[in-house]
Amino acid sequence: MDMTHMAHKSLLLTTALFLGACTTTAATMKADDQYTADNPVLAAKIAAEPVRTPAKNLILFIGDGMGISTVTAARIFEGQQQGGPGEDHELSWESFPYTALSKTYNTNQQVPDSAGTATAMYTGVKTRAGVLGVGPDVQRGDCAAVEAGSLRTFWDDAADEGMKLGLISTARLTHATPAAAYAHSSERNWEYDGELSDDAKAGGCRDIATQFVEENIIDVALGGGRRAFLRDTDPEPDLPDTMGRRTDGISLIEAWQMKNPDGKVVFDTAGFKALQPGQDERVLGLFDSSHLDFSAVQTGPELQPTIAELTASAIELLSASGDGFVLMVEGGRIDHAHHGGNAFNALSDTVAFAEAVAVADAMTSDSDTTIMVTADHSHVFTIAGYPTRGNPILGLVSGNDGSGEPTGEIVLASDDAPYTTLGYANGPGAVSGPRPQLTDEDVTAPDYRQQATVPMRGETHAGEDVAIYAKGPRAFVVSGVVEQSFVHDAVRYALDLD
Repeated sequence: MDMTHMAHKSLLLTTALFLGACTTTAATMKADDQYTADNPVLAAKIAAEPVRTPAKNLILFIGDGMGISTVTAARIFEGQQQGGPGEDHELSWESFPYTALSKTYNTNQQVPDSAGTATAMYTGVKTRAGVLGVGPDVQRGDCAAVEAGSLRTFWDDAADEGMKLGLISTARLTHATPAAAYAHSSERNWEYDGELSDDAKAGGCRDIATQFVEENIIDVALGGGRRAFLRDTDPEPDLPDTMGRRTDGISLIEAWQMKNPDGKVVFDTAGFKALQPGQDERVLGLFDSSHLDFSAVQTGPELQPTIAELTASAIELLSASGDGFVLMVEGGRIDHAHHGGNAFNALSDTVAFAEAVAVADAMTSDSDTTIMVTADHSHVFTIAGYPTRGNPILGLVSGNDGSGEPTGEIVLASDDAPYTTLGYANGPGAVSGPRPQLTDEDVTAPDYRQQATVPMRGETHAGEDVAIYAKGPRAFVVSGVVEQSFVHDAVRYALDLD
């Protein structure tokens, strides 16, 4: 083939490619126009532009035990509470533009616990179950290894940058998820001095509540767990016949106040509502001896603040200085309800958690505040049985006929007994002997325990991935399937921490 022919052929190929590209572009534009006209969700996603500048503030929401099945069931539950069928409803974070799946295993367990998972999210290092703020070489309960094995957290980095730090939990502030932000311990259960082992006491290990006060890096801390801060001779403010738990004669309330002479300690809703942004820069709020009540129990203004109220107050307090802030909000009792085999409280607390996310989203700007919503682990919680559309999520299964229309009749299993849509693979709801002839009134009661397959005293965590939902500056990195320790990296990148 001569050179002239080759040049002519190349020109024809280039022209064809150019015309094809033009045709494809025109067709794509036409298709995009049609797609976006028909689908506002798609239009919003096409129009969305990532914010690539760093965030001034970051809020990390952790639904303890809030696996994907819990999110799905809570979506339906809230939607049905609002009068809809539920399945097409949307929880507050489900419109966030960026999502990823997080692998939750601990270094020594397929199915994780909250101490190891929180440590991974805060330090960027996966570690063992049951340890806080230390690496995987530290064996559980090994006091002597803690100092050498301690890990740095993004909380430390943010504090060095002069940012304000906040912790909220509906569990005890000394419980695993909040404790990993400030404590280094080889045993998550060493919440106060009386829980330390003899070897730990001899080795000079500090209990978790003591570390909270001595480290003193958290500006605003709101939650439960008063008993770990009070002496065993100090009566609980709202339970005069109940004393604190400390056996060392030290009041950590007094110790915290000495370190923070202008700080406020509050024990009740009245004290909480009296807090003044711009004036009260350091706050310790302990609203229960142990964990806060389940959200469904909080029905009066004299009771504990809701997680949404705690979130709103923390944002106001932390943002008053203008220095930027990092806030972690834990829906800790979602997990506890699941352990008890009780879907009602698990879903109610997830809905309350979603309200807190909505409040934070409304109070902040996508231009300067990154919000991430995730879970530390899942639970063995299932949604099954072919219920008809809109069937009450807590109810007995009612199905469709052969033509796909609702029958209005309860479906019976092969043992001629009804069953619920929700269940657990293990837990205290297991049935010994014939299954009972349940009614909808039975299974929708707030204290009902859904049936479990394997009998266990407490239902267990599950090992599947959990979701991460994100929005705001630099949140676009939240995508794909990631190790749980990636949360740490995403937080540091969003805040541009050194």
